[in-house]
Amino acid sequence: MNLADMLCYADIAELTAIAEAYDCDCSSHSKNELIQSILSTVQRRDVMESRVGEMTGNDLRFLNSLIFETRTAYSLEELKARALGGEPAASADGQASSNPSDAMPSAAISSQAVTQSRSRIRKGKNAAQKPQPGPDETARMSIIRFKRFGWLFSGFSQQTRYLYQVPEDVKVRLGDALEKRFRGSLIVMEEPPVYRDERSLLAEDSVHFLRFVRDNDIPLTSEGVMYKRQITQSLEQLSVAETIPTRGGWRFGYGRKFRDYPDRFSLLYDFVHQEGYISEQPERLTVTEKGRAFADGGEKPDSTAIYRCWLRLYKGPIPNLQALAQWIMRLTTDWATVESIFRILQPLVRSYYYDTQRDVLERRVLFMLMHLGVLRWGQTETGEDVVKVTPQGQGFLTGRTPT
Repeated sequence: MNLADMLCYADIAELTAIAEAYDCDCSSHSKNELIQSILSTVQRRDVMESRVGEMTGNDLRFLNSLIFETRTAYSLEELKARALGGEPAASADGQASSNPSDAMPSAAISSQAVTQSRSRIRKGKNAAQKPQPGPDETARMSIIRFKRFGWLFSGFSQQTRYLYQVPEDVKVRLGDALEKRFRGSLIVMEEPPVYRDERSLLAEDSVHFLRFVRDNDIPLTSEGVMYKRQITQSLEQLSVAETIPTRGGWRFGYGRKFRDYPDRFSLLYDFVHQEGYISEQPERLTVTEKGRAFADGGEKPDSTAIYRCWLRLYKGPIPNLQALAQWIMRLTTDWATVESIFRILQPLVRSYYYDTQRDVLERRVLFMLMHLGVLRWGQTETGEDVVKVTPQGQGFLTGRTPT
């Protein structure tokens, strides 16, 4: 639903809170006047841009975790996790739980709570003397702010009464306002003299790997890992050269075989295993009948399926991965410097153990998007790294590929 529809279902107290947040000049006793005043104010581009321009930290990450989602509802616990920069596991069907027992605290985010929040905010002079709020309170206040701005609404039916929704048109306006803010710091360059474009290579290499498994005896260690010799031989069949990771460094979190295989090959291996193209027997790696169909035929797996696999594998260490990927694709319609992209998106990126924010964005996101054929990666004559979205990446962007 859009904002106008959700405002019609909201009660007078909630409408009054939203109107006060936007300094609307209207009667608080007329629901129709409140709705019309809120709509006319929120639809002004400068108003939305002003709100977005003021956002920092957790609120900015929270907002980005919502605007690119295709799902329509969230439980309170899911919102709290997102407000703290994480994301709980989805249910089996990928939807938010509608169990009332999971969301009973939502009464705390009611219109009454919104009114109480305004009262506390007005007492700002005494706020500095109070102890810092804990994570749960911080998340709760973020949700309250988003409700006051008309960006989050409680469900209106019996089935959604314990869930929260974001108006679809508000998502679009927030995305446009954020893009304008980000583009103000983006550095665009001319086309570099040389660049890498790996479009379709990962899908083609998955077929090469399936043929390698089909045609060779591939023993596995007791841990279910290929031996170094077979890893080296399989890497020689692929289009992009990689080296086997050393045992001395840390490697975990980015896929089930990330600890043992190079980054790109690890994704390829996890993908063909996830799709059921290979089977890890107790001592041997074999190709399945499903995988043999690709190995024997001329077709290759769908690149979209590999992109979705990457999102699923990497969203654990990078909870807002989909938002980051969407922003990168939106901001790189022209050749943009990697450094400016990092400066823009750094507030949305969190380090992961020994991976710094730069490691996460460049090595785990930008480099993998290049391997996925989503980005071209080039270098200017002065040595500046630049990236640009490919036509394939544009397809993922317009399709708003779900996880």
